[in-house]
Amino acid sequence: MRTTLDFSPLSRSSVGFDHVFDLLDAASRLAPADNWPPYDIMRVSENHYRVMMSVAGFTPDEISIMHEPQLLVVRGEKAGEDKAEYLYRGIAGRNFDRRFQLADYVTVTGANLANGLLAIDLVRELPEQMKPRRIEIQQAKALPPIEDQHRAEGGKHAA
Repeated sequence: MRTTLDFSPLSRSSVGFDHVFDLLDAASRLAPADNWPPYDIMRVSENHYRVMMSVAGFTPDEISIMHEPQLLVVRGEKAGEDKAEYLYRGIAGRNFDRRFQLADYVTVTGANLANGLLAIDLVRELPEQMKPRRIEIQQAKALPPIEDQHRAEGGKHAA
């Protein structure tokens, strides 16, 4: 059963949230989740994250990590076909394609593969203009008249 969500009522009463509605819409259209390879997403600190994936049997040459705008794609492709005769095969060695939606300003800082675990480090770096800043309050003897402020601002815009 598939439910389609209508975000148009929210869109009519909000400004600048188009990206959020697009993400929610895309998430509702995703194919059934493939749970292989298993992974964890951890918050290491306030702005640092780590994705850990279990990729036993894969070498670094068989794994590719692509960072696109707001998207992290991890692909695993086995180099050759295994011709061994298995009586039982419990260790999955199939190709995979795992995608993670990233928030604004989240970038990949590195990746390591050790003991069958792939660790991908991410950091959220807000641009300086997006960070909160303290506004210094100056002591004035008297406030200038309102008309003078508008004329001064108008002069700044014309310059």
